[in-house]
Amino acid sequence: MLGTEITCADYQTKPLHGGTVGDVQLITGNATTTDGKTLPYNIVLKTQKKFERYGDPDSWRREHDFYQSHFGELFTESFRWPACYHTEMNEEENETQIWMEYIDGISNLDLTGDMYERAAEELGRFQGKLYAEQPASLQNLTNLSNVDYMKNFYLRYRSWNRVYDYIRSNDCEIPKHLCNMLIDIDESVDDIFNRLDKLPIVLCHRDFWVANIFYSDSKIVLLDWDTSGWGYLGEDMASLIADEADIEHMVEYYHRCIPAYYKGFSEHADIAHIKDNCVYELMLLMLGYRLVEWIMDAGSGNKLQDTDNEKMLHIHTLQKIFEIKNEQ
Repeated sequence: MLGTEITCADYQTKPLHGGTVGDVQLITGNATTTDGKTLPYNIVLKTQKKFERYGDPDSWRREHDFYQSHFGELFTESFRWPACYHTEMNEEENETQIWMEYIDGISNLDLTGDMYERAAEELGRFQGKLYAEQPASLQNLTNLSNVDYMKNFYLRYRSWNRVYDYIRSNDCEIPKHLCNMLIDIDESVDDIFNRLDKLPIVLCHRDFWVANIFYSDSKIVLLDWDTSGWGYLGEDMASLIADEADIEHMVEYYHRCIPAYYKGFSEHADIAHIKDNCVYELMLLMLGYRLVEWIMDAGSGNKLQDTDNEKMLHIHTLQKIFEIKNEQ
């Protein structure tokens, strides 16, 4: 990382947000060079143990495999992932370690509308470039989630009686018009799948939400590539707009980010013929029943006020998706 030989280094560790399956530590300290100079450093160590993700069994090692490949050469100055300094695979322990660049920038709900729009355009530009050029380094990747991952994710949730029956019950706390929105998706899913199948197949990040997006030095840096794979144009936009995002601005960001995303993509591929972006449907397929589950589980909180606030947050998200539909 420092570009010189190091004789010793002190260090301190601090846990970082690492999702639900990875241990991510920020390591900081001072390193001593062979000529006696002291250089401060910070570096991220991500340790990933094997786990089973439904429908995607090798996702636990995907980021390691990506960094071991030539995939990183496909990024641009304005859109990239964190630089990787070293990777290790412990076959006996089924564990990967990735030593990577620490990204200091604006992320999560601190992202502004302009940053949302910029992230959407840069992702569209990157996906369009890969779609048009079909680079060998991408085609040679074997560990990618498949194009039906999103469909299977939805179908698995729909088959779960706990959430399926809840939105159809008299005891449901979700407003009726929002339940009907979810039920309408269930009843028209075959038609929706047929419409999705007419969209371009692109490399999706599949975890393109605000906690993984950093605006740093006027560039977009995207973290956590372990769910990446083939998917439909617009899947990542559904995550950007609705997955634990800025609820109060969801409708505004939908109208800003979708055109920006298409603008970036169209710099490399002609998509003028696509009139149906399906992002509204993708939001509900990917997040609808998951939000229902979170609403039902909100009662596990210790304080009644916290429980009510959590429920209303998720209901409010469904309401904003409903408003997006009505504005189309």
